[in-house]
Amino acid sequence: MDTPALMLPLLAWAVHDRANLAGVFTDIDDTLTDHGAIGPAATRAIADLAAAGLHVVPVTGRPIGWSEPFARDLVVEAIVAENGGAAWVRTAAGGIEKVYPDDAPTRRDRYARLQAAAQRVLREVPGATLARDSTGRETDIAIDHSEFAHLPQQAIDTVVAVLRDEGLHATVSSIHINGWLGAHDKFSGACWIARRLWGIDLAAQLDRWAYVGDSTNDQAMFARFAHSIGVANIARFVPRMAQLPRYVADAERGAGFAEVAAAILAAR
Repeated sequence: MDTPALMLPLLAWAVHDRANLAGVFTDIDDTLTDHGAIGPAATRAIADLAAAGLHVVPVTGRPIGWSEPFARDLVVEAIVAENGGAAWVRTAAGGIEKVYPDDAPTRRDRYARLQAAAQRVLREVPGATLARDSTGRETDIAIDHSEFAHLPQQAIDTVVAVLRDEGLHATVSSIHINGWLGAHDKFSGACWIARRLWGIDLAAQLDRWAYVGDSTNDQAMFARFAHSIGVANIARFVPRMAQLPRYVADAERGAGFAEVAAAILAAR
């Protein structure tokens, strides 16, 4: 899909495209959340989408441990965490179970390399600190730049450079710099979970799926989903983005997601 020169308003999203959707993938931080919590508007929007028969799956850079209560409490079929490195899926009995795309020996080997890379960042980048949710991470590392600590853009760029020099993939979300090993990213994680849950080739039917996000960490999704939407607070990142979403909501964060959900439901 070509990068749009400008993000279009939701009103430009064709009714027949919205009516044909099978489901919605969405980021969590600053897309569903406001100041770290998912408020009633976003929670209700997720439930309304599910009640209308749409699949709803959050895909986040947050750790698998941090994601567990959201997987239990939200009306979702799964949450893909750590940029595709792990997921919670809902079981037939109504509980949740943790699943991975990679085997245990691979995860152990990568974990040791990730911790070494994290220590190098802390040594070489003044002011860099691990994200407070790091104890819940199994397949990636995260450096805080805007959640509880602040790093200037130059330091963020240096962290990314160090991680990539260590052989890691690196991306910047609205709050963290994430680094990981392996071929997974948000898009491959979405494809993996779609095969596992519904036995479908997501990449072959992207015209039936939407993605909602807010930052540079969502560019892998914006690049592929024909129906890609940014909540309004994406404006902060637009100058540093190579791939914009096709549409943008008027509202920010959870209210923006609720706006997207309402646009989808109005077409059904």
